[in-house]
Amino acid sequence: MMKVWQVVLAGCHPTSMLGTKLILEEGGELSVVGMCSSWNQCALLIQELQPELVLMDYRMPEGVVEDVLMEMKKSSVSSHFVIMTDEDAMELLQPLMELGGSGLISKGASPCQLLQLIRGLREGFLSIPLEWMNKGFKPAASQQAYDGIMELTRTETFIMERIMQGITYDKIALEIEVSRRSIDNYLRKIYVKMNVSTRAQAIEKFALFSRQNKQKYA
Repeated sequence: MMKVWQVVLAGCHPTSMLGTKLILEEGGELSVVGMCSSWNQCALLIQELQPELVLMDYRMPEGVVEDVLMEMKKSSVSSHFVIMTDEDAMELLQPLMELGGSGLISKGASPCQLLQLIRGLREGFLSIPLEWMNKGFKPAASQQAYDGIMELTRTETFIMERIMQGITYDKIALEIEVSRRSIDNYLRKIYVKMNVSTRAQAIEKFALFSRQNKQKYA
């Protein structure tokens, strides 16, 4: 028998939350154990109840969900946080997932679409609209992945660019007028900054960063 998931609802409009409660509980697999209309109330409920699912509005009177999501996730690590929004959901998905979100859905979505998203989470899958794929949706590398690359010095960046072009370490050493051993020292520093342990991982991360920058400034 499938476990009944406990659900907390957080929204600005009590009537809408009641309607959502009826939709969620109709199949018997979900039980709404709390409803709240502020981030503070939501945080307290989540910490106390540790629900399997939190269904929350993107925007509340105190501000947007980005301001509180990470702390809520820390207080209930196993909870899935699904955000409902009228904003451009496609652009919000990745930033919210990096803060601890498990899914994003338009407030205009049908009850079937909402339940489908939740069923996917129960099975360990993320559901996104096919429409997003038609619009060219591609998950971007997280800002965390970029941070180490942004810390590279000009010389370290040059070395990575030349490595990606297939240039040998000996030739790179000649180009920047250092010893071959110095290139090894540079690489050790680069690996630490990029949080990788192999040449292949460094190349993969640097290549992804380079592609994203080209798309951004094209």
